[in-house]
Amino acid sequence: MTEDNSKISRRMFVITGAAAAAGVALRLHRIRPVEAKDVAPKQVKLVQFSDSGQREDLITVPMIVKSDAEWKEQLPPDTFIVTRHAGTERPYSGQYWNLHDKGLYRCICCDTALFNSDTKFESGTGWPSFWQPIAKENVHEISDMSLGMVRTAVSCRRCEAHLGHVFDDGPRPTGLRYCMNSVSLKFAKSA
Repeated sequence: MTEDNSKISRRMFVITGAAAAAGVALRLHRIRPVEAKDVAPKQVKLVQFSDSGQREDLITVPMIVKSDAEWKEQLPPDTFIVTRHAGTERPYSGQYWNLHDKGLYRCICCDTALFNSDTKFESGTGWPSFWQPIAKENVHEISDMSLGMVRTAVSCRRCEAHLGHVFDDGPRPTGLRYCMNSVSLKFAKSA
């Protein structure tokens, strides 16, 4: 046996021995399953609005958390993909991009008030666009780098439904464009 072969043999002996010792230790130390504890849902503060857009109370409510299976039961397939997996509907395909009626846009998943038609404008993008949410408390904005660029994703504060993105190329007074997916919204027309 050459000196190089003896070094490899010693190295293999040490590695094999360490692996065997680890295996024995794992068998002797039984792993106990961790049981899920009842955890109270996270609480969020939202502003309530009537369907006519009248601001009501600031309330504290539990976040709505459901499994994918539960959301799939509740939502149409295209809405599920957009709201629960941050998809995007095709431009000019949604039911609200060209809607000009007065009313309130709510979350399709949990009914939280999100946008008032008074802040809706024609952005030329094919998606319903607003220059501000009805209440900052009702939406959540996070950094999104999914397409190799930095954007700001917008979701519902109560159920975390993906709504769309916000950009800084909107009209006055905010200069913002909340570019939303129609399938993430439901419209309540004012009387």
